[in-house]
Amino acid sequence: MSGPQAQFFEFLKQGKFMLQRVKSSNAYVFYPREFAGASDDWEWVEASGLGEVYSRTIIRQKPERGGDYCIAIVELAEGPRLMTRILGVPPADVTIGMQVEAAVETPDWNPQGGPVVAFHPATQHGSFRRAP
Repeated sequence: MSGPQAQFFEFLKQGKFMLQRVKSSNAYVFYPREFAGASDDWEWVEASGLGEVYSRTIIRQKPERGGDYCIAIVELAEGPRLMTRILGVPPADVTIGMQVEAAVETPDWNPQGGPVVAFHPATQHGSFRRAP
């Protein structure tokens, strides 16, 4: 792996959840990607970590395989959406519109073994509303 994706995973190893931002439009981008055009028009910025569950599903598994878990699409306060797991709450309790906070974690369920961005129910920062 090389380029922006490799850089993103290197940030995760440092415990940082970073997003790309286009300077001229102030638009955030996720997943990490190469940009056509002026390479000095984008930068890496640390994500706020705040988000809202946009959709979710429960993956059913036998207890001996880890049990049920929730996969969700989370809309970040900065605008992009990403697929992730919601942790720290029973999967059935995850609801659309739930406020969540990001955490960089190294879970035992990641087949690649490295850190990932997962989300937990928001507890400290309250809710957010993305600017239109």
